[in-house]
Amino acid sequence: MRLKFSLFDAVNNTLVALVTLLMLFPFLNVFAVSISDYSAYVENPMRIWPKDISFEAYHEIMKHPVLWSSYMNTILVTVSGVLIGIFLYLVTAYPLSKKHLRGRGLIMVAIVFTMLFNGGLIPNYYLMRELGLINTLAALVMPALITGFNLILMKTFMEHIPEELEEAARIDGASDPYILFRIVAPLSGPIIATLCLFSAVGYWNNFYNAIVYIRDVEKWPLMLFLREIIEGSKLNSIMGGGGDNAAETSNLNITPVTLQYATLMIVMIPILCVYPFLQKYFVKGIMLGSVKG
Repeated sequence: MRLKFSLFDAVNNTLVALVTLLMLFPFLNVFAVSISDYSAYVENPMRIWPKDISFEAYHEIMKHPVLWSSYMNTILVTVSGVLIGIFLYLVTAYPLSKKHLRGRGLIMVAIVFTMLFNGGLIPNYYLMRELGLINTLAALVMPALITGFNLILMKTFMEHIPEELEEAARIDGASDPYILFRIVAPLSGPIIATLCLFSAVGYWNNFYNAIVYIRDVEKWPLMLFLREIIEGSKLNSIMGGGGDNAAETSNLNITPVTLQYATLMIVMIPILCVYPFLQKYFVKGIMLGSVKG
């Protein structure tokens, strides 16, 4: 039996290691190409080890003013969206976690309904227009502030918190806001961290709302700038009016490919830096927030 389990562990660990390597390959490839000479890319586009290392692509892309305005817009949208969203999740999930709340079942049906159906693009656009949010950063924040799935996760997590803690606080004269923000919220750290990660990644990667609602270039989020780089519409301005081939940009010793890959790395780095600090809460938050024992 011990040999059987050892063999299973060996096979399982090997498979996990292989899957991990497969997941790491795109990141290593993008980074290697972004700092390699174009001839090295032509020689082996799938390389994961850089050759003829050069950071000129990063230097050129970081000189573009739209990159920095897009960065600031994305950081502002992400931070404000996460903070406001977590506040809304707390004040909404807390009463819904109480079985004595009148109309609780009907409210939950309405929340689940929003997970299956929505108004669609045109009604949402008209709504934003009537609210005066077209071409504002608020149009990138409001549509994703709260979702039914995340709300159900937090509600279910709060249902695991012992009611005796709240009863003891009420005996001492604590109010509902005090109980929520001084007792329930600190105990909900894992699910809050999980939803912060969900929301932050969602806001950081969202470009579709910007395509629909944003008109001015200076209000672009980072992902919309990345989209323009990948499609090539912003490469000419970055590369001094050159074309989309290596010969026309040889004076800079960079090419559209290295610029695009360098931009990908610049866009990915913040999320890659944040994720390890929240990952330890991820499994606990998801499991406790999705299963009611």
